[in-house]
Amino acid sequence: MYKSLVSLAVIASISAPAAMAEEEGLNLERIQVIGSRIALRTATDSPTPVDIITSEQLEATGITETAKALQFAAPSFSVPFSSITDGSDAVRPASLRGMSPDHTLVLVNGKRRHGSALVHLSGTVGKGSSNVDLNAIPMTAIKRIEILRDGASALYGSDAIAGVINVVLKDSNEGGSISTQIGQTYEGDGEQVRVGVNQGFSFSDDGFVNVSLEAHQKNATNRAGLDSRQQYPELADGSLDPREDTINRKNHHVGDSDYDNYGLFVNAEQAITDTSKVYAFGGISKRTSTSGAFYRRALDLRNIIEVYPDGYLPQISPEILDYSFVMGYDAELGDWNIDASAGYGSNSFEYNVENTINASLGPTSPTDFYAGTLSNSELNLNLDASTYYDFYNDSEIVVATGVTFRESGYEIEAGQVESYIKGDYEGKAGGSQGFGGFTKESEVDEDRTNTGIYFELENQLTNEFYWAAAVRYEDYSDFGSNTSWKLSGRYDITDNVALRLTTDTGFRAPSVQQLYFTNVSTFFDPDPVTGEFVPRESGTFNQLSPIKDALDIPDLKAEISHSVSAGLVYNGDNGFTATLDAYQINVDDRIILSGSVDQESSPVIAEALAGSNADSARFFINAVDTETQGVDLVMTQEFDLGQFGDVSANLAYSYKKTKIESINLPSILDGLEDDLFDRIEVIRMTEATPKNTGNIGFTHHYDDFTTNLRFSYFGDYTVGYSSSEVEYDAKWTTDLSTRYQATDSLAVTLGVQNLFDTYPEKRPEDNNFNGIFVYPLTNTPFGFNGGYYYLDLRYTY
Repeated sequence: MYKSLVSLAVIASISAPAAMAEEEGLNLERIQVIGSRIALRTATDSPTPVDIITSEQLEATGITETAKALQFAAPSFSVPFSSITDGSDAVRPASLRGMSPDHTLVLVNGKRRHGSALVHLSGTVGKGSSNVDLNAIPMTAIKRIEILRDGASALYGSDAIAGVINVVLKDSNEGGSISTQIGQTYEGDGEQVRVGVNQGFSFSDDGFVNVSLEAHQKNATNRAGLDSRQQYPELADGSLDPREDTINRKNHHVGDSDYDNYGLFVNAEQAITDTSKVYAFGGISKRTSTSGAFYRRALDLRNIIEVYPDGYLPQISPEILDYSFVMGYDAELGDWNIDASAGYGSNSFEYNVENTINASLGPTSPTDFYAGTLSNSELNLNLDASTYYDFYNDSEIVVATGVTFRESGYEIEAGQVESYIKGDYEGKAGGSQGFGGFTKESEVDEDRTNTGIYFELENQLTNEFYWAAAVRYEDYSDFGSNTSWKLSGRYDITDNVALRLTTDTGFRAPSVQQLYFTNVSTFFDPDPVTGEFVPRESGTFNQLSPIKDALDIPDLKAEISHSVSAGLVYNGDNGFTATLDAYQINVDDRIILSGSVDQESSPVIAEALAGSNADSARFFINAVDTETQGVDLVMTQEFDLGQFGDVSANLAYSYKKTKIESINLPSILDGLEDDLFDRIEVIRMTEATPKNTGNIGFTHHYDDFTTNLRFSYFGDYTVGYSSSEVEYDAKWTTDLSTRYQATDSLAVTLGVQNLFDTYPEKRPEDNNFNGIFVYPLTNTPFGFNGGYYYLDLRYTY
């Protein structure tokens, strides 16, 4: 039965079914989607694989966070769960087609969106990368999301190696909606409330302002096991402290963090003449969250027992502020359509550490610290022009060209002095426990610019044959230039069957985060004799560091890709659709965050680190060439059940596999390959994301009831640990919801996510940190919160 279900899933892809998009009118209107300047009727008309996911489909998941909802609507998009991973607990890495999070370009209304300031430093998928924080865009503001599953650097510039995600904002000029969802897990934790308000306004006959407000509050979940270790120092007579029998041994926090998110987004447009308009959109969001670090027992050397007589759990409580604004002018000038726009976006990640201590300062140490702020900003200026010319065979050819200018900035602000200094109290570890603050030496305020120019051609040469070509040149102020190109074509073999082919080159410029992030922080390694954790100062050194130069670490350069894809499209006369797309993406010089090399590894390293506060060093380096192969398929069908309503069925499947072609490390560090890029990192890049994912969905409309049933499949995956590697089994989850349209305006939905309370496989007994870490802390594809039930009320007017 299991194998037959998987075989059935292989007939599908992640493409959002056009049939299911009918509520948005996407099958009835010609719409402009990413990847083509020619208007389409459905996603299956596209020359490249494009998924169109409507707001109704996102809401039908019952999930309240944009990124996670997109994962369950589009299985090739992955948002693995992680816990006790510092800032990555608040902004989780998200990726497309199993590639790095920074290989996906995100647009809003077709304009480039800035990335998060956070660099993923812990053991998550995408370690060393940064990604766009999709959760900063409230679901209340989204009309649809388009996913271009194809390389598109020649169309959109850097980062679009795996594909492009375009978030289209709501644009109604009247009416609105008010929605509220409340829910909690089967375990009774993770309670959350989300309230969203959307309102359209019309101040003229040919303009609109659409405003969305959202507030989302979520309580923590905790699936930690009990800590069986001795907690208190032994008494003078050598006996155990009697408090060992009464202390709460569920002292770690392993699960979702506390979460408060508030967002405001505005989308506006106003016609000036019959052929010109101005537009503007943007938003602001603020999020705070609280997650746990490792618990410090009362007897721990990192504790001051006068301050925390029972031990303490340091809590990392970042505050994330994200805002953006884009304005533009679109007009017809003669035969040309001109679009000029300017946009600015910023993301700041402020680290706060609570319920902690700087043990080296003794009993007078503060217990709450400001540990510093990371900030990322982008200014984008664009001038685009397109027109039609008569072409061969009485067809028309689209000619498009344009120039872009972007300024990217990155800043690190030091934390308060007490968050990073090392005092002289009893030789104890310095810095705030849980997350040491950024030092004055780590402060950075750098920027870089790049200018690009592109040229595109598109032509529907015959009723059956379409082709497109694009070339783009970009020049960066810090590492040089790149030229990328793309060729694509589509041939309708019959009225029902089409073949589509694409080949392209792409690139990803090293991000400003990878160029300029630096920090020296305290890590703890177990002493091989006593088992106690010994503090070590580990440094991440950026491109400006003299230590990087002393070790002859090469300057970062762009990642270069070449991809090919081929697909078959079937549009049946009875509403049945199917797509099958296979692809291969080769990426050279992928940037990684290396492992640490310490002073004992080499005299050269010891000499380089002699003048620093660090015992070890790691760097961002171009080190890996990879090949990713995959297949995405989709089948959709609608069934008319007569008096029993109708059913829309969708079967989706995504396969992706990455292998490492070669590893190229700096020559001065020969012999240290296992330190710079070890087996754990290889697994994280190639096996930590399930190769097979998919879902089977049914939507049944009957009278005033709409029922959604979805089975989601997550294939097996591997997590590397210091002493072993563990393969975790494939799992299915089931989601079920029923919406009742009580009145023309009011809809009530009852739903359950993970109906059968499915959890990932547990960690092995010899690798679960004394039973505390029951499930893998990183990269679990659907998390380990178990079942969740909710009530949703939606009033539309």
